[in-house]
Amino acid sequence: MGRVATPNSGLKIGQYDIWPPVELAPMAGVTNRSFRQLCREFCSGGLYVCEMTTTQALVARNPKTMAMIRFSPGENPRSLQLYGIDPAVVGAAVRMVADEDLADHIDLNFGCPVPKVTRKGGGAALPYKRRLFEAILRAAVSEASHANIPVTIKMRIGIDEDHRTFVEAGRIAEQAGVAAVGLHARTAQQHYSGRADWEAIAELKSAVTSIPVLGNGDIFRASDALEMIEATGCDGVVVGRGCQGRPWLFAELAAMFDGRPVPEPPRLAGIVEIMIRHAELLCEEMGADRGMRDLRKHIAWYLKGFAAGSELRRALGMVSSLAELEDLTAQLDLSQPFPEAAEGPRGRQGGPQRRVHLPYGWLDDPDDLAVPEGAEIDGNGG
Repeated sequence: MGRVATPNSGLKIGQYDIWPPVELAPMAGVTNRSFRQLCREFCSGGLYVCEMTTTQALVARNPKTMAMIRFSPGENPRSLQLYGIDPAVVGAAVRMVADEDLADHIDLNFGCPVPKVTRKGGGAALPYKRRLFEAILRAAVSEASHANIPVTIKMRIGIDEDHRTFVEAGRIAEQAGVAAVGLHARTAQQHYSGRADWEAIAELKSAVTSIPVLGNGDIFRASDALEMIEATGCDGVVVGRGCQGRPWLFAELAAMFDGRPVPEPPRLAGIVEIMIRHAELLCEEMGADRGMRDLRKHIAWYLKGFAAGSELRRALGMVSSLAELEDLTAQLDLSQPFPEAAEGPRGRQGGPQRRVHLPYGWLDDPDDLAVPEGAEIDGNGG
């Protein structure tokens, strides 16, 4: 069986050929170096993006931020996502990345829907201000071009159904020299609720013809990726919540795109081995205390749908050492097969936002180029 054909028989971002045409979405607090390495151990191809980094903190050389953008020796291309609202600050951050060889690919965040970001005019709120959006893109592309670093963007359909911006934003990005556009097919108001509107991905693909379009939203199994590509014509897929507690999804995706049989998901014994490997990587990256604390949120995702018992789950949720993790997981029935209850959505869901928090007067003039006062975030998050 040959490779599964994507519309353009692969994904090219700048000078990089990405196969399989799959990207790990940047997720705050999740896609640190350890998790990216774990995913790459299941599939060395693809694109694995670092968690979001704020441009203000990067330019200020915030120690936490500088630690976040460290990459493993085997990461190629090194992919960094930046968030910013001021074209001058974004430009300075990209120039710093280029001058100091901090990354090989830059993705710009225009998709974050959380209130602390949108109320400053950032994330999914920003493409509504089309002139400001274009100024940020041109500043980033100009600075990145000196080091031959491709710039991509991720965005949402819009603020809400009354303010859908994705088609115009995609065309602006194409004209500004952006190398690829990713669309999370939900509005900011939807947050992570409901179903992603894959028809919007198809609409964007029809409107943006000279650069790749990547689809994001509701990729929870390998077959979902193929269905999205067949339904929308997009050039690749972006996987976010679907791989939380399931990093082997990238092995399944690689097999599907290569035309090989998709492997069966692991039994609980195999998942425990992956969990312990994840813990080892986190302890190496962050130290034992912080690494084990970081693992705790992943444990609930790893064990979703498995019979574990409330007391054992509670103990695992407070695990503080590798030895304790090994002792507690040994008490599980490791023969359990991967359960149907673990399929489908995972991670953040909830309901839609009642309204999207925006700066005062944000919707008054889409051509306003002014940067909101106090818009830049000093730290990382969102």
